[in-house]
Amino acid sequence: MITMGPLLALLLAGEAVKEPPSCDLELVVLGAGQDAGAPQLGNPSDDGPHLLPTSLGLIDRDGRKRFLFEATPAITQQVHALDRVEPGRDDAPGGLGLDGVFLTHAHIGHYLGLAQFGVESAGADGQRVFAMERMAQFLRRNGPWSQLVELGNIEIIELVEGERARVSDTLTVEPMRMPHRDEFSETVGYLLTTPGKSAVFIPDLDSWEEWEEMSGDSLEALVSRVDFAFVDATFFDDDELPGRDMSAIPHPRVVHTMKRLSHLPEAERAKVHFIHYNHTNPIRDPGSAQSLMVADKSFAIARRGDRHCLVEGG
Repeated sequence: MITMGPLLALLLAGEAVKEPPSCDLELVVLGAGQDAGAPQLGNPSDDGPHLLPTSLGLIDRDGRKRFLFEATPAITQQVHALDRVEPGRDDAPGGLGLDGVFLTHAHIGHYLGLAQFGVESAGADGQRVFAMERMAQFLRRNGPWSQLVELGNIEIIELVEGERARVSDTLTVEPMRMPHRDEFSETVGYLLTTPGKSAVFIPDLDSWEEWEEMSGDSLEALVSRVDFAFVDATFFDDDELPGRDMSAIPHPRVVHTMKRLSHLPEAERAKVHFIHYNHTNPIRDPGSAQSLMVADKSFAIARRGDRHCLVEGG
């Protein structure tokens, strides 16, 4: 990971940043908060760190392509931040310098940004959107999303569980089904595989145990197979929402994930990057005791502006 500090400050201030071309394929964290980010509507006195909803950008410099994972309500700010790291091609599909947008599921922080591709905003021309079958059907059959399809603002490309989609010479993306509240669509994470390193992106699921039962896989084995694991950190523990029955909000707690992986070597634990944390989650504050505890246990917390190289430059 490239050390941030002054670089992140420049990015967030909107200033252009030129980096030496040392990384051919790079992941950029464009947001790490839960769907609504922070502060949330109804919390005007919230003066904690500002959060954008969870999103990753992927830059393929060798292939001159860029991809976005999730179309959040903050998509405008996030794509502009990606532009400042690496501008997109003028001739990329859709006209916005994005060669594809990958959606995980139909909850507000993960797809509402598609509206910005419509005629009222960017007026995209055939922006490619990758989604699973139920997610694709939801978009085609329900307004205002159906209008994006009918007017050609977006082109939906359906993915198949367990099948790798080759989206560039050096990158494949494979959807992985996840147990979650699936009112309107299925839920997936994504496995990103390159000739250099690999990463997995799982911003939402109900529990690791349910996923292990449905997949026949294990969390420990998954971590062992990748170099970066961006995983659901919506809540820190079961005491986070006083007065709420937290058993009714099934996400893997950060403390539970750390306990599950505590027996792994430090290098394996360091692969785990907690992401998609709620505005109530104390790891939102980098200086909190909980953030320091996560670091002390050799895990990582994804922060907006983090950059990770998957394929080193030639």
